[in-house]
Amino acid sequence: MKKFVSLALAGSLLVSLVGCGASSSAAPASSAASGASSAASTSAEISLGVTAPLTGSLATYGESVQKGVNLAIDEINKAGGILDKQVKVTFEDDKGDSTEGANSFNKLVSEGVCAIIGSVTSGVTSGLATLTDENGMLLITPSGTADTLTEGHPSVFRACFNDSYQGSIAAEFAAKDLGAKKVAILYASSDPYSAGIAASFEAACKTYGLDVVAKESSSSMTDTDYSAQLTNIVAAGPDVIFAPYYYDTVGPYIVPQTRAAGYAGVILGADGWDGTTDTMVDDKSLYNNTYFINHYAADNPSEEVQNFVTSFTAAYGSTPNAIAAMSYDAVYMIKTAIEKAGTDTTADIVKAMTGMEFSGVTGSFKLNELNTPEKPAVVMEYVDGKLVFKASVGGAS
Repeated sequence: MKKFVSLALAGSLLVSLVGCGASSSAAPASSAASGASSAASTSAEISLGVTAPLTGSLATYGESVQKGVNLAIDEINKAGGILDKQVKVTFEDDKGDSTEGANSFNKLVSEGVCAIIGSVTSGVTSGLATLTDENGMLLITPSGTADTLTEGHPSVFRACFNDSYQGSIAAEFAAKDLGAKKVAILYASSDPYSAGIAASFEAACKTYGLDVVAKESSSSMTDTDYSAQLTNIVAAGPDVIFAPYYYDTVGPYIVPQTRAAGYAGVILGADGWDGTTDTMVDDKSLYNNTYFINHYAADNPSEEVQNFVTSFTAAYGSTPNAIAAMSYDAVYMIKTAIEKAGTDTTADIVKAMTGMEFSGVTGSFKLNELNTPEKPAVVMEYVDGKLVFKASVGGAS
């Protein structure tokens, strides 16, 4: 397991000390947690941790997290840090795996970080939520949307909306914007992200008068053959097929196989589709008439978004996706909480973040009673392989 420390972007961190409420020597996870909860840090720097899939099938997500976090840290340090302290960030690779996620989390706790950003997927983050309670840590996931991630976990937060909201928004868009009457659902039954959004979408269909004419499932998010399920779905004649999967399955398998099954209608997805541009097959026209719910649009004309896009593009030579934007916001949410608390002690940061109001790249919002932002969603469309903004749906305008 490799460890990456933000040096190039975060600037030169000259003092190598244990940060955020831990003692100056390495401590077991339980000791680190106790120190983080009860004692103010005397370190010359603030230490944050990140766990993300830096390798493996979801490495595109991990790379986006790393870039978004590093950009925020670089800006903060250049502006004088937080509470006059420079910020250090340590990255751990969870490979998109729950066991690796737990190992990454425990390693970061033992190193004395005061807050952890991660992980990307709901599956990995769900295991970290329990560890967060046990260790008195603050965890903020940039993109884990499963409703249960924050339920009963007072020190687990997120920078994104949750599945029940996302599924409802998808149904609203299908009915009101697309004029659909009949819909079909394809989802992965074993995955909490896919199954959770599918369930909330199906429930919302009743609200918006949509008839679910077919519902098919795969055994996992990584299946490669969906032909049997799609044959049944297409035979039911839906106006829209809702398929909440990740980009590494959507691009090479689900969309091409749906078109091969003879379906030319709308395919609608969730935020896991972000990144599909990188996994598309050669014929980009197959992806026309496809949409997905997302957290931000890079072509949003707001000054905050465009400043972020400009800085990100200058640093990395590419346009930031939603994962990068939410990871960037997650760092600034922690900064806001530390400044409000007046200390980098974990327990005080948790108190300051609870119910916080925040304005960032992905919107202005207040964290609700489940530590989840209440904010509008955007609908993105693929046109000849390019991602374009379609509509803003839900929340406050």
